[in-house]
Amino acid sequence: MQPSEEIKAKLDIVEFIREYIPVQAAGLNFRALCPFHKEKSPSFMISPDKQIWHCFGCGKGGDIFSFLMEMEGIDFVEALRVLAPKAGVTLTRQDPKAASQRNRLLDILDLSRKYFHKVLIDTPQAEAARKYLLQRGLSDDTIEEWQIGYSRDSWDDLINFLKSKGYNDKEIFLSGMSVQKTGQNMFYNRFRSRIMFPINDVNANTVGFSARVSPDKEAEEKMGKYINSPQSMIYDKSKILFGLDKAKMEIKKQDAAIIAEGQMDVITAHQHGFTNLVASSGTALTSEQVNTLKRYTNNFMFALDSDKAGQSAINRGDNIVSDNDYEEIEAQDRFGHLKKYINVTASYNINRKVIIMPQGKDPDEFIRNNPEDWTRAVKEAKPMMQYFFDKVLTKLDLRNIEDKRKAAQELLPTIGRLGNKIEQDFWIKTLGQMIDVEENLLRETLKQSLEKKPKPVTTSSAQNIKRDVVNERKKSREEKMSELLIALVFKFPFLVEYSVNNMEADHITDKWLKALYKNLIFYYNNSISLSSEGGGVNRPVDYIKFKNWLLNESNNQDNNLRIDQLKILDKLVLLGDNEFYELDNEKAKEEALRMIIFLKKCSLQRRKMEIEKTILQAEKKLAHEKKEEQEESGRKIQGLIEELKILSDELRELNG
Repeated sequence: MQPSEEIKAKLDIVEFIREYIPVQAAGLNFRALCPFHKEKSPSFMISPDKQIWHCFGCGKGGDIFSFLMEMEGIDFVEALRVLAPKAGVTLTRQDPKAASQRNRLLDILDLSRKYFHKVLIDTPQAEAARKYLLQRGLSDDTIEEWQIGYSRDSWDDLINFLKSKGYNDKEIFLSGMSVQKTGQNMFYNRFRSRIMFPINDVNANTVGFSARVSPDKEAEEKMGKYINSPQSMIYDKSKILFGLDKAKMEIKKQDAAIIAEGQMDVITAHQHGFTNLVASSGTALTSEQVNTLKRYTNNFMFALDSDKAGQSAINRGDNIVSDNDYEEIEAQDRFGHLKKYINVTASYNINRKVIIMPQGKDPDEFIRNNPEDWTRAVKEAKPMMQYFFDKVLTKLDLRNIEDKRKAAQELLPTIGRLGNKIEQDFWIKTLGQMIDVEENLLRETLKQSLEKKPKPVTTSSAQNIKRDVVNERKKSREEKMSELLIALVFKFPFLVEYSVNNMEADHITDKWLKALYKNLIFYYNNSISLSSEGGGVNRPVDYIKFKNWLLNESNNQDNNLRIDQLKILDKLVLLGDNEFYELDNEKAKEEALRMIIFLKKCSLQRRKMEIEKTILQAEKKLAHEKKEEQEESGRKIQGLIEELKILSDELRELNG
C-alpha cells in the first residue's frame, strides 16, 4: 500500500476536518459551513464512509489530502509529511538523487532541532543555558514541548553530525545551518554558544531557528543577542508566525489571535495556559502572515511591548489592517534596525484591538508576574481606533485651535485606512464631535487624501470563488435533475440496471455528466458480460470499483475529461448522501422513475423544437427550389412531420 493510501485508511476524515471547523451529523454523513467561502447555511458535506468531502457552494472537494492542502496552502508532499505522524505511518527517507531538495532541507532542519535539544538536555556545556531558561520560569515540560536546544561552542560539530546522516556541505549550507568561509570551500556552524528556539511553519515542520546568545557569553558576543536563520527555500520570515503550529486550534476555538513580538512572550503565555498567542518576531505583520491568521479568526489582538520600540510600532500604524490597498513603508524594528515593511491594508476586514500593559512590561514579564492581570488586560483590550484616539487626544488641549488641527492631522490618515465604511463613518463623527469641526469638512479632507491612493484590487482567488458560486446558481433544472439521478443511482446501486435500460446518455445535456453516464453504461454492460462468462450473477455497480476503473482502465482518450469526471463523481456521491439519506428502496425507485421521465420529456421537447425549426426553414426554401428538389425536400419534411407526431405521442404518454 502506498503511504498516501495507508494514511487515508488509518485517519478519519471527519475527525481531522473537525480539528478545523465544527461539523454536525446529517444522516450517515456530516455537514458544516464551508471554510473556503462565506455562507450562512452549511453546504460543505463529508462522507466518513467514502472518506471524501465536497462543498456545493463553491465547488471545492476531494479527500483528506486536498482538504489539508487547500486549508494550509501547501503541496501534496508537505501534506504527506503532516498527516503521516497523525496516522502512525513512517515515511522512509528517499534516495538522495530522487528526493526533492525542499524535503532534504526540511530533514536537515529536523535533525538539527533534535541534535540541539539533546545537547541542551544532556551536556555539561549547556549548563548556563539550562540555568537561564529555568530562571526565566520555563518548566522542563515546556522546554521539551518547544524543543528548545543549545548549540555548542564548536565550529563543526553539527556539520559533522549532519554529514554522518548522509547530507553534504551544499545542502547544509542551503538549509541555513552553516556559513561558507570567504573565498574558500570551507564551512563552519552558523550557530555557536546559543540557546536555540526552533521556528516551525504552520504544519509543525522546523524551518529555521532563532538563537539567543548564552548568558555566560553575552559580554564577549559581537553578533548581537539574537540571530536568526537566513532566508532560504524553506524559511521565509515574512510568512512565518512563531508558535502558530501550536496555537492555531486554540485561536479558532477562541476566535481570537493575540500577536506578541518575541518568542519568550509566546512560550511563557502557552506555559500559563494562554495558548492563542503567536509572535511576529519583532516585525510588523506582513500581508502573508495576516492571510495565514485569517484562516482561523478575524479577531486580532496586539500585545506589543510597552517600551518605546513596541509603542512606536503601533503608533506608526504598521499593524493596522483594513480593506484598502497596502503600501511599503520604512521603519525601525525593535532592535533599532531600519527595514522595509508591508503596511497591511489589503482587503482584510478584521477586528483589531490593543492589549494595554503596564509601562516597561512585555507579555512575558507581565504574565509571569501576575497571570490574573493578564486575563483582565485581554478582556479590557481596546479597539485599535480607540487606542489611537486615546494616545493622540490625551496629549492635546482640544480648546486650542492648533491642537484641534494636530488631532485632525494625526487621526484622519488612520481613519482613512479603515476599509469598512460604517466604521470609518463612526470615527469621522467621533472626531468631529471631539474637535468641534463639521463632519463634511473632515470627509472632504479625507476624500482628497484617499484619491491619491491606488484602488484596491480583488484577488484572483476571490474572483474564482465568486465565479464558481455564480456558475452553480446558473445551472438549469434539467442539469440539476441529471446530477440528482446519477447521485441517486450511486446512493442506491440496485437502480443502475433500471437507469441504464430506461435512459440514454443523449438525454443528458451537460457534457461532463454525459461522459460520466456513458462510462457508467459501458462499465455496467461490461460487468454483465464478465458475470455471464464466469457463470456468476450480475451485481450492482460499486462506487469504489467504478472509481478505480475510471481512474485506471477506462477508455477515455482525454485525460483531463477523466479527471473532471472523477471530481464530479465524488461530488455526486456526497450529493446523493445529502439528498436521499431518508429514502428506502421503494421510494428511491419512484424518485428514479420521476427523474428519468422528466429528463426524457426535456430531451423530447428539445428534439421537437429542433424538428419544428428545421421544417420551418425547409418550407421557406421550398418556394425557391426546382421541381425535382421540391419533391426531395417534401419527402424530408414529411418524414420530419412523422417523427414529430411520434415525439408528441411519446410526450403525451409520459405526461399521462
